Amino acid sequence: MKKIRWCGILQRIAFAYLVVALMEIFTKKKQTRELPPGWLSIYKLYSSQWLMGACILVIYLAVIYGTYVPHWQFTVNDRDSPDYGKVFTVECAVRGKLDPPCNAVGFIDREILGINHMYQHPAWKRSEACTENSPYEGPFRTSAPSWCKAPFEPEGILSSISAVLSTIVGVHFGHVLVYMRGHAARLKHWIVMGFALLILGLVLHFTHAIPLNKQLYTFSYVCVTSGAAALVFSSIYALVDIWGWKCVFQPLAWIGMNAMLVYVMAAEGIFAGFINGWYYNDPHNTLRSSSGAWLQAFSIA
Repeated sequence: MKKIRWCGILQRIAFAYLVVALMEIFTKKKQTRELPPGWLSIYKLYSSQWLMGACILVIYLAVIYGTYVPHWQFTVNDRDSPDYGKVFTVECAVRGKLDPPCNAVGFIDREILGINHMYQHPAWKRSEACTENSPYEGPFRTSAPSWCKAPFEPEGILSSISAVLSTIVGVHFGHVLVYMRGHAARLKHWIVMGFALLILGLVLHFTHAIPLNKQLYTFSYVCVTSGAAALVFSSIYALVDIWGWKCVFQPLAWIGMNAMLVYVMAAEGIFAGFINGWYYNDPHNTLRSSSGAWLQAFSIA
């Protein structure tokens, strides 16, 4: 219990679903069976939900850019590390930074969750500052900063609050499906909103206003992923519901109906173990390695 990790992907999904489900329940009385005319009518119908989303965004931005992050310490708990048991100090004393060691997301998780209850192998350990094998895992550089060895919670408190915004957008796509009757109206709404979110997120990133960052679940990341999801969803909707390609995409329906099973099998390495368990002549000649070699040969040719 001293080092149990409290947060995780499923916990984040549960939290976001709970918040949005409560919003949906408490705004149910304001819903109507028929959508009033006007392109913005569906937004007006759920204006309270969008107002709540705006409040969440303001709180997230205010905390992530306004929180003062002091110097902090951590102890290396990796028994395989030559620095096991050593105490390191990370110097910050800054405000509004989004870099790995001194962001408000990590600070809040360390203060509330406790540093021993955070993820011990964050993605930042694969960054160029930490290892020469970046973007893959590998030994740390001799000049690697101390924060490379520190834990970080990618599904922490503040980033999970931001993840609620993605769920609000997803529920809005469902509202469109319920209230808009025609295929053309649905697709037009999804595609326009998808491109708008995608462009907004990319502009925020490339202007360095709010960089894309999954670990911090920044607003630009919310926009890009939500926009891309809208466009992919629109494409599948057109292929399946309009053109009738249901048989081709039936495997996706099976995955959706067994999402938890698929997630557990992927997260626990069951899929990888099954695929790598089939080999020819040598354990290294697996389906995975062979397919990689075929793709490389095809790309060279």
